[in-house]
Amino acid sequence: MLAAERKQKIIDLLHQDKRVLVSELSRMFEVTEETIRRDLEKLEKEGIATRSYGGAMLNRHTNEDLPYTTRNTLNVEIKRDIALKAIDLVNDGDTLMIDPSSTCFEFLKTLHSKNNLTVITNSVSVLHEFAGSNLNIISTGGSLRARSLSLVGPAAQETVQKYNVDTAIISCKGMSPDKGISDSNEPECELKKHMLRHADKVILLADHTKFDKNAFVKLADWEQIDYLITDERPSDAWLQLLQGKNIEVLY
Repeated sequence: MLAAERKQKIIDLLHQDKRVLVSELSRMFEVTEETIRRDLEKLEKEGIATRSYGGAMLNRHTNEDLPYTTRNTLNVEIKRDIALKAIDLVNDGDTLMIDPSSTCFEFLKTLHSKNNLTVITNSVSVLHEFAGSNLNIISTGGSLRARSLSLVGPAAQETVQKYNVDTAIISCKGMSPDKGISDSNEPECELKKHMLRHADKVILLADHTKFDKNAFVKLADWEQIDYLITDERPSDAWLQLLQGKNIEVLY
């Protein structure tokens, strides 16, 4: 087994069990415990895990600003599931603003059947991966934030403010009934706020782990959201709240 495959399987186990043991992983993958310790050390540096005596624990703090390359490997199936539910909310010829999240990246992968779409984004990954697609992509420009592969700052904000679009599609780190929607990174959050102001419709993509969480920076109030797409049925209390805010929920 290649080291990259072993790493991904360890990540999957962390998400499944929240904790892994060096001795068990060593037996499972038939490698030395020292090799596993090096694997876990790398995962700790990437912000995925926190090493403990004899193993490691999943790192799931709401305010953690994980690198994009790390986020892009986490919960991929859930992100795809959410993305597929959003397809029918986009029509041929629409104009979109997309944030640099890995969930929105998965969403763009589902749009190959749509025609004449214009996407305005501050995601460097989108610019690279979709360069040969049929999407008309407009980059915001701005200052590179290498950790998240995003473009931020005044130049990016100025570009966003030049356009009025049909739909803004965003993600978040936390959702609270009383404090609204929040995120972990302030420069990206500020740009998302501009995206919301310049869109006729706002779609929020958020998996079940984001409910009842508060992240560091306030992103939006519930009144600014038109659709919430998630992977599991929210609680009755949440559904009542969202219905009261005239937000359509897809799950």
